[in-house]
Amino acid sequence: MELRAKGAIAARIKANVEKVIVGKGEAIELLLVALAAGGHALLEDVPGTGKTMMAKSLARSLDASFRRIQFTPDLLPSDVTGVSFFNQKQGEFEYRPGPIFANIILADEINRATPRTQSSLLECMEEKQVTMEGVTRPMARPFLVLATQNPVEQEGTFPLPEAQLDRFLLKLPVGYPAADEELVMMDRFRLASPFAALEPVAGVAEVLEMQDAVPQVHISQQVMQYMLDLVRATRTQPNVELGVSPRGALALMRACQALALIRGRDYVLPDDVQRLAGPVLAHRMITTSRARLRGQGALDVVAKILAELPVPAEPVATGGGAS
Repeated sequence: MELRAKGAIAARIKANVEKVIVGKGEAIELLLVALAAGGHALLEDVPGTGKTMMAKSLARSLDASFRRIQFTPDLLPSDVTGVSFFNQKQGEFEYRPGPIFANIILADEINRATPRTQSSLLECMEEKQVTMEGVTRPMARPFLVLATQNPVEQEGTFPLPEAQLDRFLLKLPVGYPAADEELVMMDRFRLASPFAALEPVAGVAEVLEMQDAVPQVHISQQVMQYMLDLVRATRTQPNVELGVSPRGALALMRACQALALIRGRDYVLPDDVQRLAGPVLAHRMITTSRARLRGQGALDVVAKILAELPVPAEPVATGGGAS
């Protein structure tokens, strides 16, 4: 299959999710970027905006294993990764895998779990494996964690540490729908939820084809330098205490390749970098307390850098990327 045609897989999934989710095409596209790039996504917004439904609709659109983990303060690490117990009948210890061993994981309200339980996801999300009692067990491919959190309610929550946030390829808000979109949503759900009738439209093999194709998407040296200049500029801003790490630069590169593939191209444009800079980089930065008091967040810093950074000329040819 031609490289550009792999984006048709994502288009099919997106159209299926939009049978349930109204007016959130950009957010759904970002979730597909995470899926294609082999990363994870954090959905953050107020209750009732469709975070969980969007994640469940994406999972339902794939013919893959799915588990939902409701994060609460009493959730233990073993409730996520699994536990070893003594099997009296066999006379030996036996490992019982936790719900993390699935293709698609919905980590609902992830910031309600204690830091101890949150840390159980670090190895899973970064290295795609679980190590218990000296035994390492790999996760099945594809492996995608879709986490949700509510930024408004702080009581009974535990903010995600920087190491945990850095495991997410991107962080995105969902937002309220426009008035006409909300009317369409009400009409669509008037008689029954369309989610109940949602069927898978892509299999595991197709998702793996898409993931394997992403690294083949061409990036010119000029566009790659543009990404690097953007990342390095976050480390010298006066309003930033902690800039983006080299892992963030790699995440931006892979996400841009995934977005290009999803949009039917075999090469990355500067527009892809500008579209993904906020969702990929902002949550990896820490702004100064003075900036936060003035209402200037990491997204504002990224926007400022993009406005000041010279944009390279768009490539006129792929330089080799079709197969």
